[in-house]
Amino acid sequence: MEKKNIVEEIRKFVEEECRKPTSKYGYESYEFHFTLMYKYAKQLAEKLNADVEVVELAAWLHDIGSIIFGRENHQITGAKIAEEKLRELNYSEEKIAKVKKCILNHRGSTSNKKESVEEQIIADADAMSQFDNIEGIFKAALVYEGQNQREARKTTCQKLINHWNKLSDESKKLIKPKYDAAMLLLK
Repeated sequence: MEKKNIVEEIRKFVEEECRKPTSKYGYESYEFHFTLMYKYAKQLAEKLNADVEVVELAAWLHDIGSIIFGRENHQITGAKIAEEKLRELNYSEEKIAKVKKCILNHRGSTSNKKESVEEQIIADADAMSQFDNIEGIFKAALVYEGQNQREARKTTCQKLINHWNKLSDESKKLIKPKYDAAMLLLK
């Protein structure tokens, strides 16, 4: 299957999973996280001469484990789902391994070493997307974590600082205006 088709097949798969009533985070996760994350990942991949196809696939699949099974160990469940889905589409085993590594190492809350530019891009794009969806962080704190406004504000600010601190220098340059604006409003 050619690049454009496989990326589109995976995008459709992720969107369909997000639309299902069983989706842990609903369609909003597709609209307000996956699409933003994909935009940043593709931009970084082109800028840093990475394997764009691997990055595009990993961007769409990075949180699929969370959508289907929930957040706990979603990088592990997501890598397994990605492997199975990409094999169904007769994707190269070598590239499946690269996509899986990106998914396994994308979480900011883990300290896994990024061994490739593609892995760093997926981790960075995931963090960068948070600066375009601050209301989603608030919603999680208020609705899913049961926090009050003061707690949610503090939690949101701290999460953005944590994301910022884990970004590569290149990604910090791209997102700095949004980081500065968020800090101005939240502190």
